Amino acid sequence: MNSNNLLLLKGDEINHLLAQRENEILNAVQLAYQIHAKGNSNMPPNGYLRFPNMEKERIIAKPAYLGGSINTAGIKWIASFPNNIKQNMDRASATLILNSVETGQPTAIMESSIISAKRTAASAALAARELWIEDNVTTIGLIGCGLINYEILRFLLAIYPMIKNIYLYDLSLARAEEFKHKSLELNSSLNIEIKDSLALTMQKAAIISFATTAITPFVNSLYESVENAVLLNVSLRDVSADLILQADNIVDDIEQVCSNKTSIHLAQQQVGHNDFVRTTIGDILNGDAKPRDMEKPFAIYSPFGLGILDMAVADLTQKLALEQNLGTNI
Repeated sequence: MNSNNLLLLKGDEINHLLAQRENEILNAVQLAYQIHAKGNSNMPPNGYLRFPNMEKERIIAKPAYLGGSINTAGIKWIASFPNNIKQNMDRASATLILNSVETGQPTAIMESSIISAKRTAASAALAARELWIEDNVTTIGLIGCGLINYEILRFLLAIYPMIKNIYLYDLSLARAEEFKHKSLELNSSLNIEIKDSLALTMQKAAIISFATTAITPFVNSLYESVENAVLLNVSLRDVSADLILQADNIVDDIEQVCSNKTSIHLAQQQVGHNDFVRTTIGDILNGDAKPRDMEKPFAIYSPFGLGILDMAVADLTQKLALEQNLGTNI
């Protein structure tokens, strides 16, 4: 591509480029975490744009530089409007710009809600792989039946093809039914059950993923879930501070996750420190920290959602587009 060109990638093109590439995305996200853990990255504070009398709606600016073998920079501008679902629209929409680290010029602009969902799912699946103490996983629980948990299911199946049983819970039965139907397209042999309570969903599940739009914690107990269970606290505000303080806590970035009233932040405010956070996923992936503290009864992974992950997956997407001559040069 000419250095003066700007590559434009639309959502359908990104879907095509990233289809069936779970392992490549997992590798890109893992590498991003490893580079970040070694200090070769820069993420200025996110910019939050909020609106009067709108508690859940927001648009976030996430600038990031990721060094190492990826060596790219850019910004993601992502909106979350949960009420869009009532209008048959996606909750999230996003745009991402990649910039050359040599000239500063933009090299690509792309639809980014797809990239955002896949990097989030890959992050959660990587954590599950590292934190679950056994190789075998047959049963998982999914709390919240939206796009993020659908992608998490996709990536968990890539890592654990032996998964057989999936328990679902959502406040909307219709959304859960739609999720079930769509999930069977990933694997028609899955046994998918919609549960009518949080407790029933969490029982017997080795890995439990929370991807909801809740703004305050509602999970106060593990409800007799599997011993050494792994909770993927993807939406960050579902789990109570008391439950956080009982867990083996792993995050993606300690400073960032201790903000914005996340469950980790609430626990920090309760005890006045964040010593209850044992390590980061990057340190585990680099071999600088052990995967689990087995003295704790369960593990909670709380990923703030780092901009470096978007840059890593966007970089992969751009390279694939150039290889396949896809997209529009401006």
